[in-house]
Amino acid sequence: MSGGIITAEPPVVGAPPVATPGRWRRHLVALGFLTPAIVLLSVWIVYPAIKTGVRSFYSRSGSSFVGIDNYKAIFTTSTITTAIKNNAIWVGVVPALVTAIGLIFAVLTERVSWRLAFRTVVFMPMAVSLFAAGVIWRIMDQQEPSRGTLNAAIQVFHDEFSPPGHLQGALPSANALTGSPQKGYVLTKPVAPGGTALVPLTGIAPEAVPKGAQQAAPPSVSSSQVGGVVWRDFKPGGGTPGKVDSGELGLPNVKMQLKDASGKSVGSATSDAHGAFAFDGVGSGQYHVAISASNYTPPFGGVSWLGSKLITPSLILAYIWVWAGFAMVVIAAGLAAIPRDTLEAARTDGATEWQVFRRVTVPLLSPVLTVVFITMLINVLKVFDIVLAVAPGSVQADANVIAVAMWRISFSGVNDFGLGSAIAVFLFLLVLPVLLLNIRRFRREV
Repeated sequence: MSGGIITAEPPVVGAPPVATPGRWRRHLVALGFLTPAIVLLSVWIVYPAIKTGVRSFYSRSGSSFVGIDNYKAIFTTSTITTAIKNNAIWVGVVPALVTAIGLIFAVLTERVSWRLAFRTVVFMPMAVSLFAAGVIWRIMDQQEPSRGTLNAAIQVFHDEFSPPGHLQGALPSANALTGSPQKGYVLTKPVAPGGTALVPLTGIAPEAVPKGAQQAAPPSVSSSQVGGVVWRDFKPGGGTPGKVDSGELGLPNVKMQLKDASGKSVGSATSDAHGAFAFDGVGSGQYHVAISASNYTPPFGGVSWLGSKLITPSLILAYIWVWAGFAMVVIAAGLAAIPRDTLEAARTDGATEWQVFRRVTVPLLSPVLTVVFITMLINVLKVFDIVLAVAPGSVQADANVIAVAMWRISFSGVNDFGLGSAIAVFLFLLVLPVLLLNIRRFRREV
């Protein structure tokens, strides 16, 4: 037996029980924290919703009960039915397009070094309100190419394939020419080979004369040519109509035609800086010199984006411009969470990039795509401010949507609070199934 000393440990004294609050006390503490939120929700959401539902069964002034008459009016009033049709277009187009564009941007920029800069630019419209974005697009959609950005861009391509004429507003001087800008002008006096035709024009402002124009002068022609001069038949301080005077400028780059006795075009020429032109290889006979109608081709007048026919597509385009960045960022986050080995395994098995995208990437992103799609579905059902900002007053009826119709009927002079309340309830009933679907999806994921 060892010589160590063995000591006995004193018994551990049990800790005193922790005092627990009573049942009612726990409920009162929880209620104290919830009371501010309950009060705010009751005042700003629950009570207005109930009041709106009750008010929808009463007349314009609220003095008499009308039953479901307001709800019948929703489907019989032309402005409201137009709003419902427009909202149906929004629902059918915008969520799918925004989701698709966001998916394409997220996938295509995943491997590029400048993806951060690109995504920042695309996401920037989210930093401004929809009303401010609407003001931007209201300016961009102006019909005049000198003011509207969209039409200015279209004008570049339009003028490349169909350039405007050089003689906008030009008129024949006296009775020397007959015709119209749509068909062109023909010189009334015939010309034989070796002759020279005088083509005087007026109605041309000094600033409209092409740069490089010089003193008008007819050309020297041979016996197998028909020549002429086209000029601005106006001289400050006087001059003889139909005669080339000193100080009168020729009109360059004017397309001329030579027509035979039957009216068939047998030659073409373009005037030089002096307005002179000549047709070569002309046979014997009498001919008429004509100004081609292409010289009067009007300039591009612009697409009426804010007109009644295109206002809804224009609104949708502006809305997609705002929300494409949101969809791209959310989908890019989901794309970053996809296991890389899954994608590499598909490529190792011989799948092309399109097959990887369609059979692997998209199915794995389906929860994220569903979130974006449902979010956009809820948003377009209650779209409001961008419609007021973009659509001019003359086409507000054509651009109408349910939320705007509710606001106009309730507060914009009509003051029919009964019908406005019915529209609000109708809009809530449209959004409710989508909200329930979203809640069900959240619970399933949890």
